[in-house]
Amino acid sequence: MSQINAIGLDREETQNVIESLNRLLSCYQIQYMNARGFHWNIKGRDFFELHVKFEEIYNLLLEKVDEIAERILTLGGEPLHAFSDFIELSQINEVKNVSDGGQAVQSLVDGYSTLIKMQRKVLSDAGDNQDEGTAALMSDYIKEQEKLVWMLKAYLD
Repeated sequence: MSQINAIGLDREETQNVIESLNRLLSCYQIQYMNARGFHWNIKGRDFFELHVKFEEIYNLLLEKVDEIAERILTLGGEPLHAFSDFIELSQINEVKNVSDGGQAVQSLVDGYSTLIKMQRKVLSDAGDNQDEGTAALMSDYIKEQEKLVWMLKAYLD
């Protein structure tokens, strides 16, 4: 059997990227559900502003969940799809019963900081494997989320 897969990447290195992407997918699923919960449960003076912002955020997260799962499939892997796997592998903790805007925004900042760190690692591993597709995806996510973290932190200040 060839060491190179159908899209020209080293099989063993690609398996490492697939595993990292599944861990990232798990984190995205938890971050998504946290954002959904914040959208549903937000209360207070900033309700109207944050309700809309949290919906925007969870829609962005859901889009990335699908893109990451499809990238795993493209690489020849199988994306995780059970919540028990997501809970087990996620480096982002689920957050329950938060209705305070500041607490919700801080939780999102913390989650995005984790995602950015993980994406930098996937970017590096993908680059080492000459996996431009995965590297480009991670680069786009990092750029978008660095700006979002800045904006969310500005809200907190």
